[in-house]
This record gives sequence, structure tokens and C-alpha cells, in this order.
Amino acid sequence: MSKIKVILAEDELALGTIIQESLESREFIVHLCGDGQQALEAYFRQKPDVLILDVMMPKKDGFSIAAEIRKTDPYTPIIFLTSKSQTEDVVKGFGLGANDYIRKPFSMEELIVRIKAHLDKIRVRQSQSDWTPLGNYEFHPTRQLLRFADREQPLTSRESQLLQILLENANDITDRTLILNQIWGSDDFFNARSMDVFITKLRKKLKEDPQIQILNVRGYGFKLVC
Repeated sequence: MSKIKVILAEDELALGTIIQESLESREFIVHLCGDGQQALEAYFRQKPDVLILDVMMPKKDGFSIAAEIRKTDPYTPIIFLTSKSQTEDVVKGFGLGANDYIRKPFSMEELIVRIKAHLDKIRVRQSQSDWTPLGNYEFHPTRQLLRFADREQPLTSRESQLLQILLENANDITDRTLILNQIWGSDDFFNARSMDVFITKLRKKLKEDPQIQILNVRGYGFKLVC
């Protein structure tokens, strides 16, 4: 089994070194960054298996890094490791696409268990069929493609994320606020308008199968019927 590649962003050098050495003693490969800008640049160079980000850092904070990464990468696990414990901070972190939020002080064993749990979820997803049935269509979330008969059409990152969430809740209502926080990072008016545009785009791309509908459930959210 290959070693797990980690980018660790922590501006407290002593703590960062302790975390790095603890992970490396357990067969992880850890790239320690002392500020947010270094961490973002390292992510694009190395494409790690997981990111562990402090929130408050020089040059670029953890929230900004997560928002930047989630523009193009909805899957790499992001774990916030921080002393910021207010409810609004936790909500913001998850809204920006974080997979986990661990408060300092913390247990190294807990951190390792959580890293492996998130990576296991990715392995399960990858071990399943690459193409997911969707009515008479097939959907490939990682390649961001829709296939109808022998024709493939590309999806944008946000179209793919949106369709994935709707499909996970197929034939049930998906809350608007949940979608907005997971994909756009907040549920403000402008993001809500943007989401409505993406819903319209998905409807057009799924129009070949009249049995597939994305219904607007007023006051609640959307329902993918298939």
C-alpha cells in the first residue's frame, strides 16, 4: 500500500513539527507549510491525498485555501485543525467544503483515524462502478461527464457537484441551503441566483430522458426524480 501524502499547513512551527513527525512515524509523507500561500502552492504542485489546514495563518488563511481548492477539486479531503471553536467558524468551514473540523488541543490518534476514514470513503467511491446510472443517462462524477447512448457531454465542476448531491438524494427533497453551503460556501442571494442558473443548465443537459426531472419544491429545495 502506498504512503498517504499529506500537506500540513501550520504556522506554529513547534506544533507543526510534532504533527509532522507523528504522522511520518506512521508511514505518512508530510509536507509542512508555515503559511497559507505555501500550502496552496504545494497543493497544486503535489496533488496530495489529504490537506490538514490551520485556519489562522499568515498570507492566506485556511478558509481561503479551502475555497480556492474547491473551485476545481471537490474530492480531496480537507481537515481543519484549529483553535477557532465558535459555531459560526465550524459552519463556515463545512460550508467551504471541509470534510472535518478538529479543535485544538487534539489527539494524534483521533486525527489519524479521521484521515483514514475520509480516505476510505474515497476508495469505496472509486471501487464502485465508474459510471452511475441516471435514468437513460450515465453519470461519471470524477471525470465530470454525462453519457446518453454513445454520446458524452462534459459537465463543469459545479454542475458535477450539484448533480452528485441531487443524485445522492434521488426522489427526495434536497435542501437549498445544504446545496448552497456545500458548493458555493454561503446561502446568500447572489449564490442562490447562481445555483438556479446551474439547475437550469442541468435540466437542459438531461432533457433527452423525459423521465428525469429536477423539480423546484418551493420554500424547500429541489427534487431529482428519476
